[in-house]
Amino acid sequence: MSLAAGWCSHSSIAARTAVAPSCKSALPLSVFDVRGRKAETGRLDQSAPGTRRHSSSIMTSATASPAVTSRWEEGLKEYQKFKLADDLGKAYGENTSAPPKGRRAGVLLHPTSLPGAYGVGSIGKEAHAFVDWLASAGMQLWQVLPLVPPEDTYWSPYSGLDALCGNPLMIDLDDLVVRGLLDKKDLPEKMKVADAHFPTVRKVKGPLLVKAARTLLTDERFDAMRAELAAFRKANAWVEESALFYALTQAPDTANMAWWDWPEDLRKRDLKTVQAAREEHREVIELFVAEQFIFDKQWTAVKAYANSQGVNIVGDIPIYVGGQSADVWANQGLFELEASGAPKMVSGVPPDAFSETGQLWGSPLFKWEAHEKEGYKWWAQRLGRVFSMHNETRIDHFRGFAGYWAVKADAKTAMGGAWLKGPGRNLFDALTKQLGEVPIIAEDLGVITADVVALREDIGAPGMAVLQFAWGSGAANPHLPHNHYENCVVYPGTHDNSTCQGWWDEDASKDDKKNLKAYLGMSKVQDVPYKFIEVGMRSVARTTIFTMQDVMRLDNKARMNKPGRAEGNWAWRVGESSVWKKLKKEAAQLKTFAELFDRLPPREQEASSEGASEKP
Repeated sequence: MSLAAGWCSHSSIAARTAVAPSCKSALPLSVFDVRGRKAETGRLDQSAPGTRRHSSSIMTSATASPAVTSRWEEGLKEYQKFKLADDLGKAYGENTSAPPKGRRAGVLLHPTSLPGAYGVGSIGKEAHAFVDWLASAGMQLWQVLPLVPPEDTYWSPYSGLDALCGNPLMIDLDDLVVRGLLDKKDLPEKMKVADAHFPTVRKVKGPLLVKAARTLLTDERFDAMRAELAAFRKANAWVEESALFYALTQAPDTANMAWWDWPEDLRKRDLKTVQAAREEHREVIELFVAEQFIFDKQWTAVKAYANSQGVNIVGDIPIYVGGQSADVWANQGLFELEASGAPKMVSGVPPDAFSETGQLWGSPLFKWEAHEKEGYKWWAQRLGRVFSMHNETRIDHFRGFAGYWAVKADAKTAMGGAWLKGPGRNLFDALTKQLGEVPIIAEDLGVITADVVALREDIGAPGMAVLQFAWGSGAANPHLPHNHYENCVVYPGTHDNSTCQGWWDEDASKDDKKNLKAYLGMSKVQDVPYKFIEVGMRSVARTTIFTMQDVMRLDNKARMNKPGRAEGNWAWRVGESSVWKKLKKEAAQLKTFAELFDRLPPREQEASSEGASEKP
C-alpha cells in the first residue's frame, strides 16, 4: 500500500471518534457545530469588543506595523537625535507623512484549489504563480485552510489525521521530476482541471510519492538531500511518533482499529514494545518521514517565495485534535482519557435556540492541569510547527481557551455537559516565553462571553467580523462596518459561507437586502461580490481577507464548504493555469481598492506617497 493511500485508511475511525470544531462541515446535520447555523443566520450574540491595546500584548506579527521603515519612522528617529533648542534644519517641516497603520488585504485560497494537471492543486509552480498574481494585486496575505492530511470519509482539512504533518497529496509531481526523484515517464496522464476527486488523486499520486521517497532514501545522487532530511528529522522529532503511529495503523494486527483497542503494551506505549515496533516497521517509517520531508521542502519554498514578494501566509487550525492520532497516542497524559485510552470527556457546544440537544464534536478534551504542569510544551511544539509553515494563523474556537463545554464521551447528546474554565492568559504567556511571539487570529464568532473578549484583547489578538452576518439584527450588530475595530480581520464571507453572489441569490432575506441597500445608500446593488470586497477594504479593521471565489464573482456552485452537508465539500478548484492571466482586470481592481484604502504593501505605499507629493 502506498503511503498516500494508507494515510487515510484508518480515517473512518478518526471521523467517528474525533471531530474538531471546524469539522462541522464533514458531518451529518445532527452533529455539526452549531456555530455553523448561527453563521448562516447572521444573528449572533457577540459582545461588541473594544479597541484598547495593551503594552503587555504578545501579538506581534499579526498586528505589527510594516517591517519596512517608513518616512515617518525615519523622521522620528532623526528628530530624537536633537537636543533642546537645536536647529531642526530646513527639511524638518517637509516630512508630514502619517505613521504607518499596517493595513493589509489578502485572499483565502486553499492549495488544493490551485490549478494543476494531476487532479488537485499542488505546492509547486502553480503556487508560485498565485503568489505572483497576489503581488500584482497589491495583496499582502494568502490565507490557507489547514495543511494537514485529511481523513478520507469527507476529506475535510479540519478533520486532520495528524496536527503536525502536511498533506502529501499537495506535493507537486513536476517538481519531483525536476529534482530527479521521479522520471518524466513516471508522470500520469494529465487531467483537465475540474473539482478535485480525492480518492482518484490518492490512487494516482500515492505510488509515485512512495517511489520518490524511496529514491531519496536509496539513490547515491541524493546524499546532500539526505543530509537535509536528517536535519529535518532532528529539528522535528515529532515526525518519528507520527510515522510510527501511521505504520501501526497499516500493520495487519492493528489496522482498522482505534489505538485504544490495540494490545495493551502498544496502547500504553511500553518502551520495549514501542522500540520493537519501530524496528519491525522501519521501512514504512523511513518512507513516511521522507514523504513529510518532501512536503516540507516544497511548502517552505512556497512560503519563502511568498514572503520575498511581500505576501505573508495565514494558516488555520482547529483548537482540538483528533483522538485517533499520534498527537493523542503519544501524549496520553495531556488528554481526558479513560484508562484504556478511549476519550473520557469530549468537546462540543451546549443546547441553545438553534439546537435543542447541543452538539457533540467527539474530540478528546485537553487535560489543562497536565498542560500547565509541563509548561504548555505540547502547545509550544504544535504552534511552533504551525509558525514554521505560516507567518500567522487563525485558531478556530478561540473561546475554548477561556471557557469550554465538556461532555462525557458516552453521552448521546451534549445536553448534560458543563462549562469549564480554560487556561486563559497563562497559556499565552507560556507560549510567548517559548516561541517569542504568538501571531494568531482569534475565531470569535458565535455566542461570545465577556471573558473571551477580555482574553482576546489582553493578548492583543485580532478578532473576526463577517460582512454576510451584518444585515439582520440592528445597528448594534458587531459585523456592521461602523462597529469594526482596528485590531480585527474582516471577511465578506469565509470558506464556511456562501460566496457573496450565492448569499445574495440564495441566502439573503428581503430585509437583509433592504438593510444592505439602505446602509450603502444605494437603490440597487450591482456586482455584489466587489461591493462586499470594497466594504471590507474601507473598514477601519487593519486586515481584510476575501475568498478567491468572490474575487472571481462566482455563485454557490463554487462554494468551498457548506456546514451540515456531509459530502461535496472541499473540492472546488480555480481553473487552468491560464486563469491568472484572465484575472488581470480583477487584480487591477483589487490594487485600486488597496491604494484607495491604504492597504498597499509598505514599499508600494512609499512609492505611491512619493509620487503624489511630486505632483503640482
